[in-house]
Amino acid sequence: MGYTRKEIIDKIEKSKENMQVFYKLDFINYRGKTSDTNEYYTEIVSEWLLQNIDLLNKIPTITREKGYLTKTHDGIIKNPDSNRDEEIIAMKMLRQSEISGLGKIIDYQTPLKNKSKDPIGKIDLLSYDGKTLRILELKKPDSNETMLRCVIEGYTYRKTVDKEKLLDSFKLPPNTIVKAHPLVFVGGTQYDEMLEDRAKLKKLIKVLDCKPLYITEKNQKYIVTENKNEQFRIKDIIKGYFKI
Repeated sequence: MGYTRKEIIDKIEKSKENMQVFYKLDFINYRGKTSDTNEYYTEIVSEWLLQNIDLLNKIPTITREKGYLTKTHDGIIKNPDSNRDEEIIAMKMLRQSEISGLGKIIDYQTPLKNKSKDPIGKIDLLSYDGKTLRILELKKPDSNETMLRCVIEGYTYRKTVDKEKLLDSFKLPPNTIVKAHPLVFVGGTQYDEMLEDRAKLKKLIKVLDCKPLYITEKNQKYIVTENKNEQFRIKDIIKGYFKI
């Protein structure tokens, strides 16, 4: 049995007092449509966020006193059988000298907490191309999380991080642009959502400036592309980038 539109709105309203953890809530990952209005659940949440965008913009900054650089992040996979698939992908991307569409990966699992009680996660990947530092919310190929979750999580991290201290930690110019992007695999569920009629989600992505980036892998190398037209297929990526 599905939820009604009102039931989804009620869940949102009950959760709006702490937007820093909003991305973690279960209804952000609801798939399917409402039982009464036949709307995607994520479209209702996206619509509400567009109408209450100031709440996202008021997410507080957490300044990490120790800085953001973790010297032990060397990209060496010590346990290849680990079930931490996203972290392993992140480490592989760190070891790749240059990634088309991103530049250089400079860190993974970048901490955001200043105190252990801080209700925030870690940045999956940071990339730098000489102009822009990208906060990347990475999802493994078989992730079932919604694109909405990816977008809100990445945006929350961008609002939470102390930009000035982040740039200083990695010795980047103070005028560096800082952006947040979902980073998902071509053919995954998040990719499929972007091929559907989800106008409110796409508008939210535009308003938050959190455009998704898409990964393909060939011969153990990653390539990242920006979906400018919001409609493309795996064969087009392979043909264009691998020339086969």
